[in-house]
Amino acid sequence: MFRTVFQRRRLRAVATALVVAAGVTPVGAPVAWAATAVTVDTATTYQRVDGFGFSQAFGQAKVLGGALGLSAANQREVLDLLFDRSRGAGFSILRNLIDSGAANTIAPTAPSGPSATPTWRWDGTDRGQVWLSKQALAYGVRTIYADAWSAPGYMKTNGSEVDGGTLCGMPGASCASGDWRRAYADYLVKYVQLNRDSGVPITHLGFVNEPELTTTYSSMIVNGAQAADFVKVLDSRLRANGLDLEIVCCDAMGWRHGNDMVNTIARDGAAFSALDVAGRHGYSSPPTTPFTQAAKPTWMTEWANFDPFTTAWDDGSAGSGFTWADRTMTALTSANVSAFLHWWGAANSTANSPLIRLNGDSFQTSSRLWALANYSRYIRPGATRVSATAADADVKVAAFRNADGSLAVVALNTTRSAVSVPVTLRGTDIGTQAVPHLTNGSNNTAAQTPVTINGGAFTSTIPARSLVTYEVRS
Repeated sequence: MFRTVFQRRRLRAVATALVVAAGVTPVGAPVAWAATAVTVDTATTYQRVDGFGFSQAFGQAKVLGGALGLSAANQREVLDLLFDRSRGAGFSILRNLIDSGAANTIAPTAPSGPSATPTWRWDGTDRGQVWLSKQALAYGVRTIYADAWSAPGYMKTNGSEVDGGTLCGMPGASCASGDWRRAYADYLVKYVQLNRDSGVPITHLGFVNEPELTTTYSSMIVNGAQAADFVKVLDSRLRANGLDLEIVCCDAMGWRHGNDMVNTIARDGAAFSALDVAGRHGYSSPPTTPFTQAAKPTWMTEWANFDPFTTAWDDGSAGSGFTWADRTMTALTSANVSAFLHWWGAANSTANSPLIRLNGDSFQTSSRLWALANYSRYIRPGATRVSATAADADVKVAAFRNADGSLAVVALNTTRSAVSVPVTLRGTDIGTQAVPHLTNGSNNTAAQTPVTINGGAFTSTIPARSLVTYEVRS
C-alpha cells in the first residue's frame, strides 16, 4: 500500500556511470589520470551535525525483531550493520512512528469530548519500536525522534486518521465535536511518557508528516499558519508536564514546501521560539539549498527510492550507492543539513525503501548503506562542518570537526578517472596520519593504508567514481 503511493515520488537518477574498482593509493603511488587540490580550514565553521539515521515505522521494527523469521544471529548482524561503528554504519538517530490507526494507537476509543480523559492503551512493545529503541540505546544512540503522521481520526475534520483531514480547532478547521488541539498535544505527551516508563527516552517530537499530502494511509493536512498555532500548544503542554523535548516541524514532502512552512512559522515569534528543528523530506524537491530561517537546525528526515531493490554501487539508477553518496554530500554542503535520515533501515520490501532487505531468515545489504556509512561512522553527533574546497568541481568535498577533536574529510570523485588529491589542512593541530576509508563497487567503507601527514598536508589518490573518508586524529 505504501509502495504504491511512494512510487509517485520517484526522483530520476543522474546519467549512467562506470564502476571502477580500485583502492586508495597513498603518497608515492603511480600518478593518477587527473589531479585536484583540496583545502580544509577548521577556522571557518558552518552547521552543527546532529547525526544520521533511519526509521522502522509501520511494523518494520517488529520484522527486524524476528516476526517474519529472522534468526537471532542474523538479527544481530543486521543491528550491527545499522548501529555498530566498526562493522556497520554507526547510525545515531532513530525515527519512530506515533501510530494513529485504531489497531495500534494509544487512544483507540473516542472520549466524550476534547476535555474528557481518554482510555489509554499501551502494550509495552509499540509494534517492536520499544525493543528496537533499546537496542539502539545499547549501541550508543542518544537521539530518538518520535513522529506522528496524523492525529486519531476522531480529532480531525474528516473523522478518519487516513485521507487527510485537519486537526479540529486549528485555524480554519472547526468541528461540531469541539477544539481538539490540547487533547492532541496531551496525546503526544502521553506517548512520550509511556515510552519513558518503558525505558525509551524520546528526545525529539513531531506532530505531522508530509502535511501537504492526502494518502490512503495515516495523513493529516496542515498549512504553515496551522503548524505555527499548534507548535505553541504543544510546547505549552510539554512544559506543563515537565518534558524537555525538541519540537520538530513539519516533515514536508519536499524541500521547497518545507522552507515555505518554516517561513510562515517564523512570522509568529512565539511559535518560532518554540520550534527547535526544521524537518523536511527529499521527495518532491531535494535538499539543495539552505532554509531561509537559518537560526533553526535543518533535518532531512526521510528519503528513499522505490524502484526494485538494488545492491548496485554505480549503475546510474536513483537507488545506487553512488547516487546516495552524492545526495548526502549535497545535503550537507549545499543545504546545510544537520541530520540526514533514510526511510527504512531494514525491511521486508522488494523496493529500495530499505537500506537492507529482509527476506525470512536472510538479508541483502545495499551499497546505499555503505555510502551513508562513509558519513555516519566518522561524522559524529555534535560535529561541526568546517570549510573544505576543491580546485576541481568534479571532486566534491566536505570536512567535519568532531567534538573529540578528530577530523573527517569526505571526498567524492565523480569522474571516470582516478584523481590525485593533495590535501592541505589549516587552522588546527593535525596528527601524523590520515586513514582513508573507501566505498565503491569493490569496497564497503574499507580502511586503506594510512597516509602520512607532513607539514599539515597529505596526498592520496581516489579511484574513479569512489567515495573516501579520511579520518584524521590529533
